[in-house]
Amino acid sequence: MLKVAEKIIERLLWESRFMIFLAVIASVLAAFVLVLIGTYDIYIVIKDATHMFSSKEYFKEFHKEAIKNIVSAVDVYLIATVLLIFGLGLYELFISKIDPMEKDTKSSKILVVHTLDQLKEKLAKVILMVLIVTFFKYAIEFKYEDIKNLLFLSIGVFLIALSIYFMHKGHDHKENH
Repeated sequence: MLKVAEKIIERLLWESRFMIFLAVIASVLAAFVLVLIGTYDIYIVIKDATHMFSSKEYFKEFHKEAIKNIVSAVDVYLIATVLLIFGLGLYELFISKIDPMEKDTKSSKILVVHTLDQLKEKLAKVILMVLIVTFFKYAIEFKYEDIKNLLFLSIGVFLIALSIYFMHKGHDHKENH
């Protein structure tokens, strides 16, 4: 009797991993919505570009807004990428291997995840890129009125370069061992 109860409980525990499927679906749907939002940002830029040369004032304003919208679109696309990697990674780790992804020899292996550490590493790289793009977005909007603001900008750029350096150094270190 105890052995039967143990088998039932263990089976229920094992099957509970399928609740992660909700997180997979939510992540992939959220990624899809963000891709639509980013694409709409690009569409706005293209639509407004038709009036770009109507006046000098409009061109200056369009230029600023176009850069802001394009950088926002890139930011949104990167966050969508995080959600897609996360969703597919969860599926691979908790539910099942994605056969077409494993068999595809032509495409990138960015979405292939075999361990939780691989998933965290891939997410960390894309999240770092999101932070860099977000920094850039705020940097182009900021008013640099004194030397202190320029100093803060240069420190920010230096810290970004340092984080990219350490990220690549960590990657090179893992490949050598």
